[in-house]
Amino acid sequence: MEAEVWNQLSEDDVFRQFLDESFDVKAHANRAIQGMVISEQLGKLAEGISLLDKEIHSQIVNHHEDLLSQATGVETLEGVLQMMQTRIQSLLASMDRVRAKVSEPYSKIVARTTQLRHLQETCDLLRRMIRIMYLSKRLHTQLEGGAREITKAAQSLNELDYICEGVDLGGVEVIEQDRRFVKQARKEVESQAQKMLEQGMETQNQTAVATSLQVFYNLGSLHSVVDKMVASCRATLHQQVRACLDVQALTMSQGTVGRGGPGRAAMPSPGNTAALRANLWTNMEKLMDNIYSACAQVQHLQKVLVKKRDPVTHVCFIDEIAKHRHGDVNIMHDFWEDSTNMLTREFSDASQNSSFLKQAFEGEYPKLLRLYNDLWRRLHQFSNTLTVTPSAGVAEVVVTGDGDEDFFAQTEKSRQTYDSERALRETLALFENAYLSRSLSRLFDPINLVFASNTSSPPTLEEVDNVVKTISSELNVSSVDVKLSITVARNVAKTVKLLCVKSEQLLSTDGEASQVIGPASAGQTRNVGVVNTLFHFLQAVDKVLTGINHFPDEAQHSIEVALESVVQLMGAALQPLLSSISDALEAIILTVHQEDFSGPAPSGSETEAPCSLYMKELQSFISRCQADYLSQFKCKDFIMDSILPIACRCVELFVRHASLVRPLGDGGKLRLAADFAQMELAISPFCRRAADLGKTYRLLRAFRPLLFQTPEHVSQSPALGEILPYSTLLHFLFARAPTELRSPHQVSDWSVSRYSQWLDDHPEEADRLKIIKGSLEAYAKLVRQRQSKEYAAVYPVMLSVLQKGLH
Repeated sequence: MEAEVWNQLSEDDVFRQFLDESFDVKAHANRAIQGMVISEQLGKLAEGISLLDKEIHSQIVNHHEDLLSQATGVETLEGVLQMMQTRIQSLLASMDRVRAKVSEPYSKIVARTTQLRHLQETCDLLRRMIRIMYLSKRLHTQLEGGAREITKAAQSLNELDYICEGVDLGGVEVIEQDRRFVKQARKEVESQAQKMLEQGMETQNQTAVATSLQVFYNLGSLHSVVDKMVASCRATLHQQVRACLDVQALTMSQGTVGRGGPGRAAMPSPGNTAALRANLWTNMEKLMDNIYSACAQVQHLQKVLVKKRDPVTHVCFIDEIAKHRHGDVNIMHDFWEDSTNMLTREFSDASQNSSFLKQAFEGEYPKLLRLYNDLWRRLHQFSNTLTVTPSAGVAEVVVTGDGDEDFFAQTEKSRQTYDSERALRETLALFENAYLSRSLSRLFDPINLVFASNTSSPPTLEEVDNVVKTISSELNVSSVDVKLSITVARNVAKTVKLLCVKSEQLLSTDGEASQVIGPASAGQTRNVGVVNTLFHFLQAVDKVLTGINHFPDEAQHSIEVALESVVQLMGAALQPLLSSISDALEAIILTVHQEDFSGPAPSGSETEAPCSLYMKELQSFISRCQADYLSQFKCKDFIMDSILPIACRCVELFVRHASLVRPLGDGGKLRLAADFAQMELAISPFCRRAADLGKTYRLLRAFRPLLFQTPEHVSQSPALGEILPYSTLLHFLFARAPTELRSPHQVSDWSVSRYSQWLDDHPEEADRLKIIKGSLEAYAKLVRQRQSKEYAAVYPVMLSVLQKGLH
């Protein structure tokens, strides 16, 4: 039934408007009056009301029991509410009676409490006043005691500040005069302590500094006073640096300043430049003293802070400062870092604003660096190095004699990340770079001038001496500082390499430089001039290095490395000639195989030539090489050292080919023995003494006696193995063998020159013995094929020597 009524209302256009939640009665009435007949509208409304009445009546009939039950419940609820109202009224009445009983005692208690508070405040104020009056009286006595009682006066002032803290004592006439006195006494104590601190820092008086710091600690202003003192030292040093670098003040002190135009910097007149520079360096020396003084004062302050403890609380002053710096206390390091940064800025600004200062500092940088080094040495005279533990700010005084200890970097972390000396040097980095650039230019200019003016011939000795004088001057000037010496030495090394490059361009490396047929060619003469020039330069630079005292090892090493390139270039210039000499010697020695050594021994009436033709040619060639080529070189020792390997090879080739001579008769042995004797004379121009050839000379002397010994005696030679190679001895024994026992080069169908080349390519004795073994095996095979009954007499001896060599 309910759903039907709802559907009927919602489907009707008129009634549906009344179901809308935003239904407006006034608006609907206005629309009804304007749009419809009123009677029809009223009839429609009456119909709806009737429909709703029927539905309500139906709902009441259907829910009659429920409605009666709800009505009964309402009556019960009204009874309960009435009872609660009665009880609430009773409770309110009881509360009014209690309030009446409690109100009066409470008011009395509040009044007594207020009275007690006022009494307590009055008593506290009176106690403070009494204490202030007592301390004020005691302060009078302490101030009369002067500096001896100043720390106690500071304690009294600190206690007075604590008493007056948080309390308004204004208007208390009894202590007004005492308060004024305390205020004045504080100023007086602070003034005396400040003066004592300044004087103590200037005179390095630890007692005065410690006393003044104790005063400020008692006053509670220790950290601020320390910061103020360090800042004051920094500001004073800054002013001194600016005054030192003030060109206008320097010029005015010389009385040379005219009335210049606006904005123009005072510039020195040309005639007074020397005097102005002298004045500048005097100021720089004073500035170094000022820097030392400032560092000494700050270091002294920190030393006292580290050692001083409060006698009451036993708190170290450095720990007290650490509380305000989050545990990071490094006063000396901070001061030094700020000072070096300030010096860097001021030097840079001064060089930009004054060309005079820029030229003075760049041109005389070593002098400026010497002042810095003297300053650094003075700073290291401080006997105590302060070490601060960064974690807790605990400080200790460590007495050390290590001069390398960096007292500016007082924590382990700062020692690892900060180099105080480098920071000081970096303030001059601008001038150092300019000086080094000029130094390199001064070193390069003489070389470029020499080779630019004369490109076809090597420099003269005078021109080389000018280069060496420049090198000597730069090294001597730079000797004021180790690091500068090292850097300048590197520039000198570059100079040496430049000379080598320029000289190398003059060398002749074509066929003209290597000919040994006729007199020395123009190219060879030019090479001789280059080598002599380089040798003179090498000697002169060595003399310069020897004459410099306390020259750093690193600097010495860098120059010596560069000088090695000079020696290498001398060797390169000599190499074409030496190669040709070596080839010519080998070609002459090869001609030994063109002569006949198979003849018998001469009779008593016959005379034999003292030596062979090839030996005469060899002697003539060596003498001509010495006279025409090597004698022009002035570096005799270098030439001897360079030609010595050629002499050794010449002897080795002679022994090798002497052992390969076949057939060899008794007359050939005598002539070959004479050749051995003449070989010592022939090779003498290529060495100081024949003994300088070493093992090669011993080989020459050991081989000659073998010419006249039997194969059995030859195989037992004590020189075999150590001095005389097994392969050489076996080559010689081939000459004692019949023709069927062919030499290794004959078995391989090689020429003697090719076999000699193969021996050069295979210096290992094992390789040489293998090819000889092949020749002996070929001979043994031939004997077996011929079914001969025995081998040659020398074969077992050779086989025995071969076995020794292989094992």
